[in-house]
Amino acid sequence: MKRLFTLSLLLLTITAFAKGPKNQYVRIKTSYGTCIIRLYNETPKHRDNFIKLVKQGFYNGTLFHRVIQNFMIQGGDPDSRDTTKRKPGAELGNGDVGYTVQAEFRDSLFHKRGVLAAARDDNPTKASSGCQFYIVEGKRFTAGKLDTLEQTRLKGHKIPGWQRDYYESVGGAPHLDQNYTVYGEVVYGIDMVDRIAAVKKDKNDRPTEDVPMTVELLNKSECKDLDKVLFPEEK
Repeated sequence: MKRLFTLSLLLLTITAFAKGPKNQYVRIKTSYGTCIIRLYNETPKHRDNFIKLVKQGFYNGTLFHRVIQNFMIQGGDPDSRDTTKRKPGAELGNGDVGYTVQAEFRDSLFHKRGVLAAARDDNPTKASSGCQFYIVEGKRFTAGKLDTLEQTRLKGHKIPGWQRDYYESVGGAPHLDQNYTVYGEVVYGIDMVDRIAAVKKDKNDRPTEDVPMTVELLNKSECKDLDKVLFPEEK
C-alpha cells in the first residue's frame, strides 16, 4: 500500500512539472523595438493559425505596410516580402494565404490599446484574413464620442461600462468591436507600436522607409515565466 501511495505521489509530481504554460506568447522584433504578445485562448482558431504561420517563419521579412497614428499598424502581407512589390509607391495589402479564418467575436475581447486583431476584406461573414493582422495603438474617447459610435458605426451595439472606462482612460479603437476578431494583446513593448505608428508615410499610409519584422514563438519556459507574472493568482 505504501509503495502504491509513493508511486501515485511521484506520478502527480511528474505531471505537475510536465504541465505546459497556460498561454502562448510571441515576440515581434523590428528596428523600432520589440514587443511580446499573448495569444488569447478564447479565440483558438486564430491563435492556432497564427502559431502555425510563426512556426513556418511566414512573417519573417514581411513589412508593417500600413500605419495610421492613433489608430493601428498593419502587417503580415506576404507580397511585402517580394522586392518587386515592396518598392516605394507599390500597393500592398492584397496578399493572402488562400484561406480565411472564421470570425471569433467574444464580448470580453475588445479593441483596447495594444490588442492584436485580424484584418479582413469586406466579406459578409466577417471572416478574417489568413495572415494579415494589425496592432491597435488607439486613442482615448470621450463618453459623448462613445455614445455616437454606438448609434452609428456599432449599429446599436452597447459598449459595456467597464470597456467604456478603458476607452476613456487608456484608449483603443471601439468602432472596430464585433467587426474584426481580436485574438491577442501586447504585454510588453507597446512603445514599439507607438514608434512605428509615428513614422513618415505616403498618402496611402505606407511608411516611406520599410519596417520589416521577425516573429518568433517564446519557448515553454519563457511562457511559464510570463504566466506567473501576469496571472499570479492562478496556480
